[in-house]
Amino acid sequence: MSFDPFNNALSTIRNASDSGRLKCTIKPASKLIGRALKVMQEHDYISAFEYVDNGKGGIFEVSLNGNINKCGAIKPRFSVSKNDFEKWEKKFLPGKNFGILLVSTSEGVISHEEAQERKTNGKLLAYIF
Repeated sequence: MSFDPFNNALSTIRNASDSGRLKCTIKPASKLIGRALKVMQEHDYISAFEYVDNGKGGIFEVSLNGNINKCGAIKPRFSVSKNDFEKWEKKFLPGKNFGILLVSTSEGVISHEEAQERKTNGKLLAYIF
């Protein structure tokens, strides 16, 4: 039984990347994980991902490209306003403009940079660098 599938997915990606593998499987699949993978792909942290329906909730096959140093879920999911992203960058990322924070907003899961451009608030989900 999994208590936090999103955290497990990020741990699976981090462990596969640390061990030098080029592929990993994330199960169970969810919309949140899929949207997070899409943002990671847009920012070139993963090469590609594919949803595979296995009859038990589905899985994601993720192709890695070796660009992930570290990633993890942020717990608890802090609320962040459009003016506070820099504070959270300093807390979770090793340097300015190095890595991204995933933010769940009313417009979907986006990076903190995109949230700043759109001037929207949200909840912090994860960090990736």
